Amino acid sequence: MLKATTLHLLGMTLITSSLLNGCSKEDHQKSASTPNVPAEISKSEALVVPVSETLPHYLARDIQDDIFYFVMPDRFHNANPANDMGDPNRPISYGGLDKTSKWAFHGGDIPGVTAKLDYIQNLGISAIWMTPILRNKAVQKDGFGHHGYWVVDFTEIDPHFGSNDDLKILIDEAHARNIKVFFDIITNHTADVIKFKECHDTAGKFLAAAQKGCPFKTDEQLANGDTYTPFVPEKEVNVKVPAWLNDPAIYNNQGDSIWQGESVITGDFAGLDDINTSLPTVQENMINVFNDLITEFKPDGFRIDTVKHVDIEFWQAFAPAIVKHAQSIGIPKFHIFGEVYDGNPAVLSDFTTTGKLPSVLDFGFHFNVKDVLYSGMDVNRLSTLFSSDDFYRDHDSTPLDLMNFLGNHDAGRVGYFIEQGFPNITDAEKLQRSKLSHTFMYLSRGVPVVYYGDEQGFTGDGGDVDARENMDPSQVNVYNDNTLIGTSATTADSNFDPNHPIYKTLVNLAKLRSAHPALSRGEHHNRHVDADKHLYAFSRIAADEQKEYIAVFNMSNTRQSLTLDVDSSNYEQLSGEIATVSNNKAMFDLPPLSYSLVRATEKAPLSIAKRIEISNSYIDNGKLVIPFEIEFENTLALHNINLSIFSIDETGSRTFLAKDTTYPYRLILPTEHGSKLNKIEVVTSNFDDIKIQKIISLTP
Repeated sequence: MLKATTLHLLGMTLITSSLLNGCSKEDHQKSASTPNVPAEISKSEALVVPVSETLPHYLARDIQDDIFYFVMPDRFHNANPANDMGDPNRPISYGGLDKTSKWAFHGGDIPGVTAKLDYIQNLGISAIWMTPILRNKAVQKDGFGHHGYWVVDFTEIDPHFGSNDDLKILIDEAHARNIKVFFDIITNHTADVIKFKECHDTAGKFLAAAQKGCPFKTDEQLANGDTYTPFVPEKEVNVKVPAWLNDPAIYNNQGDSIWQGESVITGDFAGLDDINTSLPTVQENMINVFNDLITEFKPDGFRIDTVKHVDIEFWQAFAPAIVKHAQSIGIPKFHIFGEVYDGNPAVLSDFTTTGKLPSVLDFGFHFNVKDVLYSGMDVNRLSTLFSSDDFYRDHDSTPLDLMNFLGNHDAGRVGYFIEQGFPNITDAEKLQRSKLSHTFMYLSRGVPVVYYGDEQGFTGDGGDVDARENMDPSQVNVYNDNTLIGTSATTADSNFDPNHPIYKTLVNLAKLRSAHPALSRGEHHNRHVDADKHLYAFSRIAADEQKEYIAVFNMSNTRQSLTLDVDSSNYEQLSGEIATVSNNKAMFDLPPLSYSLVRATEKAPLSIAKRIEISNSYIDNGKLVIPFEIEFENTLALHNINLSIFSIDETGSRTFLAKDTTYPYRLILPTEHGSKLNKIEVVTSNFDDIKIQKIISLTP
């Protein structure tokens, strides 16, 4: 390793500038506004040792080490056409097949996911998350249950997708490849079965022909006797399983949500029967339902739908009970993450702190990366996003467990966002933006989630059904007329192409991430942000390795340079554009829409704290924020300190509250909790566990 020279490339761990740009010398000589072509890797190299088989065993593997593939079985691959219509013996779960309609069932199934495990595994995936697969009401007034979110039976697989045995085969086959399987579950609602006499006729149709919903009734209206009279049409009596779900008394029955106020919790989600999750009997029964699913199928975790539409007290009971049960039957790393459709970390974190969910989908990441990389907005949004990670820190939560994603089945696809934000750019730039955003997701803190088809350059026409194209040859005209990114194929073709440039980029990113655990587990430090140049740099550093990784992203359409002060004398190139280092300065020269990743060859120097002070507390998004100022004995470009905060009660007993490992150092608590604090103990420790401690009184 040579000081003050171009950084050396690393043999097998190097993913070359190739990973994103894949450029030859000739390509480098092209105009700076022309993105470079993708790298080629040999098929044999991609398939030799799948990433999942290089990771710890799935039962012992921490969620931070995983890379997720989010798949909608109905739109993925049809391995058993015999189940395409569902079960004719149960009319509520039969029918709805129309391969020409974007709304209807298309025939994809669980055996189809099993049949494509090679494709998924070779992409570098270590965990599969499927949209709900429990038995649905196949057809409702507003569409078809191809997505799986209209459950009527919580004990068996929807016949459109296969059988319980088919699911067990998939899980066994995935586990044999060291791949986890996650279920998508719903506790907020069931399918639309319950009707109201004030709103529907006896057959369940609206009384008024133009009517599309039942007006929401507030708690005040209910208290004054203004209520709905619930009933179930004769043909759907007792269709729900378990049987307790057929009792209208366990539902809120207040009409359709208006998406604000109390209706967020107690209103019907687009007409779906909203379960009264505040009832103790409902909480107990729901815990039993999903514990039984874990016992039967042995999945590795749950993604939970519509989390913010459920009482937070429900999650406080549900999540710990589910995790405890899974652990009791031999699934020690069972993981849960919730869907909270909100980009504000203060709101999202309510459910990982107060709500006791282990993790949530990071909509803040989704919205901010979308704004910056797909719409050209201020890059400061990214540094602000990661500075807000303190909202997630408490005694058992960490931002490293957040689930990062770029697109999904509701919001839309990466390709669509790029088309909307930059409609007139070249095909090459669209490809480059997709690859750069995926690279950013893989290198940032949190767990990457790839939405099926994004690795094939799918674009779609928007959110919801417009983002649910087929991987098998499609018969939907509004899908097939889209121009895909990085390929001449359309959705009328089969799109399981391991040579697609985005697919190959993700293969290399998965190898990079698995070869360097700090990219999965390392703390994420903001290092530099420049709104004018559209540059953002961050560091990742893990306590076990203690070596700094620096990632610099040029998110602009022009070549940019950056010089960073660094603490190590030597850094080695891992990926992206070549950097140089001299006199503790790292210099990056980045073409348009490119990045560089380097790693220090020596451990980071120890940060020596000498003084801790508390700054004035303040309220932010309804949370009490207590900032800390730490003075250090030494001057470094990046300080690495573990700040642990404990509450001390009247008896002197200590209770761990949270830890913060990145600047700015803060304790963030719900205001009702913070108001009860009288005294705290603050402890800082460095990589050598050198500590200073201070007890601080919070009372005047």
